[in-house]
Amino acid sequence: MGEGLLYAGLAIVGGLILLLWSADRFIEGAASTAQHFRISPLMIGMVVVGFGTSAPELL
Repeated sequence: MGEGLLYAGLAIVGGLILLLWSADRFIEGAASTAQHFRISPLMIGMVVVGFGTSAPELL
């Protein structure tokens, strides 16, 4: 029983680390896209980031 609990705890910590890393990469990519196309970061935030956060609900 203790081994399963340890595995679950490690999976949660690993998942949170992966979530933080991927969120950081997503925001960096959105900012880079805004700079490349010379679009306001606010507009990219409303369109790209808004769609990206809503996409799982649409599927």
